[in-house]
Amino acid sequence: MRYVYATLVALLAGMVVVFQLQNFASVTVSFLWMHATLPLGLVVTLTYFLGMATGGVAVALIRSWMKAARGHSAPGAGPG
Repeated sequence: MRYVYATLVALLAGMVVVFQLQNFASVTVSFLWMHATLPLGLVVTLTYFLGMATGGVAVALIRSWMKAARGHSAPGAGPG
């Protein structure tokens, strides 16, 4: 099964490289007062990784909330 995962990761990484190589057209991205002109492939890739990071933080936060809620509602979990 490890080889299947490694093959999938290599395939997806190759697809990302091909996408970036095919999308060199420049786009201008604006946020508040900041502006940046970057290749489209780079903008999409950075957006993807930013989404992964924020999604991972959100999942970790929800897990910690659920863990804390279970800890407070468990019988005999009070102080003392």
